[in-house]
Amino acid sequence: MLVFIGFSCCEDPGGSMFEDVDLTDIVYDPVNYEPEIPFGFPALEVPEDNPLTLDGIDLGRHLFYDPVLSLDSTMSCSSCHLPELHFQDNQATSLGVDGINGNRSSMSLVNVGFSYNGLFWDGRVQTLEAQALLPVEDEVELHNTWPNVIDKLKQNPFYQEKFRKAFGIENTSEITKELAAKAIASFERIIITGHKAKYNRVQAGLGFFSPEEAKGLDLFEDTSNIESDSLDAECSHCHVAPLFTTNFYENNGLDSVGDNLSLFLDKGRGAFLNDPAQNGKFKVPTLYNVGFTAPYMHDGRMEDLEEVLHHYNSGGKNSINKNANIRPLELNEEKIQALITFMNTLVDTSYLENEMLQNPF
Repeated sequence: MLVFIGFSCCEDPGGSMFEDVDLTDIVYDPVNYEPEIPFGFPALEVPEDNPLTLDGIDLGRHLFYDPVLSLDSTMSCSSCHLPELHFQDNQATSLGVDGINGNRSSMSLVNVGFSYNGLFWDGRVQTLEAQALLPVEDEVELHNTWPNVIDKLKQNPFYQEKFRKAFGIENTSEITKELAAKAIASFERIIITGHKAKYNRVQAGLGFFSPEEAKGLDLFEDTSNIESDSLDAECSHCHVAPLFTTNFYENNGLDSVGDNLSLFLDKGRGAFLNDPAQNGKFKVPTLYNVGFTAPYMHDGRMEDLEEVLHHYNSGGKNSINKNANIRPLELNEEKIQALITFMNTLVDTSYLENEMLQNPF
């Protein structure tokens, strides 16, 4: 298990009773932050009650990397979302603080701020602020409680100052889980990639595709829009430029259940919505830096992009609510490799050089 040992907050010696500390001697002077948005991307939507500020993002960065959020202070958010692995962990399913595996793969957080149609594989929450609250108290993940975390943060002079500078609170009693979640959400909102991806540079008129990349693009986008045409890989129905996702939820033919949708072991979107017709549907992930984020699918069952594309080329397995675009494609190996070559034009690792995203400990 990968463990980040970061800032060690002091232990609460006697429960949650402690002296409230006045923080008004600490200067509160928020500075707004405007992230650079890649060419062609939509606007980054930021909640009015949680504007992006340098101090808010910095507080979120510290909380994201600090194992104080976990039950025994051995794991942090970054344990499953490592920056060097494009904010996921290259595991089929991730280990939690108790050494127990979850049943889903850790999603990459790249461009997560543009996910406006729900978060997690099943879309169970709508905002990053709501998302940031859940892993702390998830029994398989960090397995802590927010009252325990907040008690530690309230008693720590370092975080007292950080919360004051980020939110202008006047005393430590105003430190809450909601403010912590806002800070983490602000940090996650600036995990943006694509600025230097070849695809985006070509779209901006700053370069050209190679013949192999152009062939892969034709396959990917199905520019002919003719079902029988050989240049039809059906990719762009779900992975739509410029984000290369629709942010929708689809059954992509991973399991054979026929018309009995109750047979899905992981019911995905259907379980959250309590709608059997949505069973087996999961969020469409972005393809930015996808070559680095194996294994693939919501449960990490596929080891590499070749296996993924062979799955789609086969038409997937039968289930009544499978996406209609998942059909036998009859692509040969040359075309499959051309698709991979095109997807490599979505690589941009330059965002990892941003110090605002790095582990501060």
